[in-house]
Amino acid sequence: MTKEIGVGKAHSKIILMGEHSVVYGYPAISLPLNRIEVTCQVFPSERAWTLYAEDTLSMAVFACLEHLGQQGAKIRCQVESMVPEKRGMGSSAAVSIAAIRAVFDYFEEELDDQTLEILANRAEMIAHMNPSGLDAKTCLSDVAIKFIRNFGFSEIELDLDAFLVIADTGIHGHTREAIRAVESQGQKALPLLQELGNLTKILEKAIFIKDLMTMGQAMTKAHEKLAKLGVSCQKADELVAAALENGALGAKMSGGGLGGCVIALVGEKSQAEALAALLREKGAINTWIESL
Repeated sequence: MTKEIGVGKAHSKIILMGEHSVVYGYPAISLPLNRIEVTCQVFPSERAWTLYAEDTLSMAVFACLEHLGQQGAKIRCQVESMVPEKRGMGSSAAVSIAAIRAVFDYFEEELDDQTLEILANRAEMIAHMNPSGLDAKTCLSDVAIKFIRNFGFSEIELDLDAFLVIADTGIHGHTREAIRAVESQGQKALPLLQELGNLTKILEKAIFIKDLMTMGQAMTKAHEKLAKLGVSCQKADELVAAALENGALGAKMSGGGLGGCVIALVGEKSQAEALAALLREKGAINTWIESL
């Protein structure tokens, strides 16, 4: 049995803290962005689905069809996304999850959470070669996620009277290049990575006691360390500086770096709206506001 149209949705994510140091065993904290969504629709087609190399949508659908024993199915997909690509917001993971849900919906098959995560991570391997699983895990979650390499995932409850302003630099992030740039520094990078790891722990404690000032300070210090590692970019530095000059409690780049987004912490909704508008004036091509 099939439906006329199968529909699936997923939301995006953003890294709050822990970029790059997470590769070296320190924690990272990632937030779901529940209102920034991807929608996928599956329709009948005259042609069978084709697997294309290095394409997460293609791989996600193929993995579903294989799982369901429908390899020869004649279907096509239509994706509508609010999530910009290559900005550290989990675009590929969100597309994969939405597509998997849409395919299962089309074939009127039950989809449990474990199967969804396994299939999403299979698709993510196409996009990221050796993904940690953090993007998929956060895009599947309604709460913040902490990840430590070789230890796994845990949930963090956020109940803060605060807002996160996310600003898109308009520049594609280059995670692999940034990771290689850090690796090439060898021992010289280790003190900065350790400081980043410690800042993530400080921020986690601050979340628990709802200390916005300490959270903001940790974020700003983290940006300074990431810039010293050489993984920020001029546009991100400019937007971080503008946020701090205009009332943000803290601000930093987010994601792999060399592009992508910056995030800024503020205490009030009106302040978040004003800051979002100002960052667009300063060159951000888009902004979002997330309640924490």
